[in-house]
Amino acid sequence: MNQLVILFMLFAGPSFVYAQSQVPVGEIHGPLVWHSKIYPGTARNYWIYVPKQYDPSKPACLMVVQDGLSRAKGWNLPAILDSLIAGKEIPVMIGIFVDHGTVASANKDYFPRYNRSFEYDALGDRYARFLLEELIPEVERSYNLSTDPNDRSIAGASSGAICAFNVAWERPDQFRRVLSTIGTYVGLRGGDEFSTLVRKTEAKPLRIFLEDGTKDLNIYGGDWWMANQNMLSALTYAGYEVNHAWGEGGGHDSRHAVTIMGEAVAWLWKDYPVPVKTHIESNARINLLLDGEPWKEINLKAIKSGKLTINKQGEVFFTDGQSVYRIDNQEAMMPYAKLKGDVGGISFNQDGALYAADLASHKIILINEKGVARDVVTNVDANFMTISNKGIYFTDTRKDRIGLYGFAAKKVTYTTVPFHPTGLALSSDQSFLNVGFSNCVFGYSYKILESGTPDFGQAYIHYQVPYGETAPGASGMTVDSDNLLYTATTMGLQVSDQLGRVNFIFSKPAEGMSDVKLAGVDFNTIYVSCNGKLFSRKINAKGVQSWLPAVKPPKPGL
Repeated sequence: MNQLVILFMLFAGPSFVYAQSQVPVGEIHGPLVWHSKIYPGTARNYWIYVPKQYDPSKPACLMVVQDGLSRAKGWNLPAILDSLIAGKEIPVMIGIFVDHGTVASANKDYFPRYNRSFEYDALGDRYARFLLEELIPEVERSYNLSTDPNDRSIAGASSGAICAFNVAWERPDQFRRVLSTIGTYVGLRGGDEFSTLVRKTEAKPLRIFLEDGTKDLNIYGGDWWMANQNMLSALTYAGYEVNHAWGEGGGHDSRHAVTIMGEAVAWLWKDYPVPVKTHIESNARINLLLDGEPWKEINLKAIKSGKLTINKQGEVFFTDGQSVYRIDNQEAMMPYAKLKGDVGGISFNQDGALYAADLASHKIILINEKGVARDVVTNVDANFMTISNKGIYFTDTRKDRIGLYGFAAKKVTYTTVPFHPTGLALSSDQSFLNVGFSNCVFGYSYKILESGTPDFGQAYIHYQVPYGETAPGASGMTVDSDNLLYTATTMGLQVSDQLGRVNFIFSKPAEGMSDVKLAGVDFNTIYVSCNGKLFSRKINAKGVQSWLPAVKPPKPGL
């Protein structure tokens, strides 16, 4: 759109229905100073915008702007908010305009340590925690702010823009609306990963407005103009509600942004208070999601969920300390078995008997359907296990090895592995064994020899790793009939294809995801353990059981 036309719309269109003299002007309080504990040693200024229409008896919406009052004034934001609120195009909202932190030098004549890139360009949840645990609670002491994420927006330019997006990405339960101008989605501190993460990760309920110019920076960290186009492409591909404005010839400044600011803010709040939501029908990726099927927590009362397994009816069983519990297909819970020591890995066989590792007595015990138990293997530590017609595969995490108890040979053989093994799962055709590790970026794939021995291990599965971590935190695993591998990780439930590439990452219903199984009558309900809680979700996939006949998957796409 022609810049002169935009300027006319900005000051003469419906967003500015009153003459400026008729618009109630809000107040700006500050600068106020905040000393952060999350960013130790830092001090920063912040300002609070309060519109004339603010009523302390009613929770106000919120707009957080990075780079403080200078950024807000550079966008002409206070006047724009005044006019949009007066025209009732956006709700009444408080603005928090906050600078990045600085750490003073020991010598007052020297420069401080500037925290801008450290705080703004970094991924992870640290800055979100700073806002949610420190700054916003401080502002709430004086102002009545809504806690509804639908009532909260966050904005920034350049590094402040990726910071704003990252806060909403990390905490969509707190922020749903993002305004990004000349965003730094490049390789300064990992921001170039965002366009890939957006494509792979289950869409979050966010509405995003992107602005950039065709002559933005192109330096050592990347090309800003190309990076912003990549973000738009990724957000569109993943089904987000996204809008954009590109400025022909615009550089790394706010000259173009200020001309579209009123339009952008109004779009972010269009149809309010209708909630911002995800759009499953719009995404173009692996089709595992079902509309209207979110994660649901299963009420375990005081019991905590650990390792998971399923029987041939699709019922879920989980460990808690020395006990194993059963959840039937109506999600009713009941005790199933109790061991002398804490339970490690568990798995059923085709006869309906349960194998369970007793970690205290270093045994694998078989419990038949009548509840009669007998020792099968002694002098073993089985942290996770899976069963095939050849035997019991298990991980001995402490000793960096995979064990196989062969049903025919009736003895245990070990395969040494290069890291600490955690979860494991046979491929749907039972030709390969997938193994996760607690201290390695990759998951490994091993060929199953005729004897059942795993061999020819390769660092095959390339997981996404959380920012600042050295490993994905891979734990429990399962596979479906298409031979997709589901791995519980710190970042969420990562789904990799037959070539070991992560295609999709389910949102995590809670922190601490440790195990996963596909269960239910049709084996199309996914169950995950997260820090003792158990969650379920119906998806568009069907699980397979390694103790039943092999399932030939489709030919992998190369």
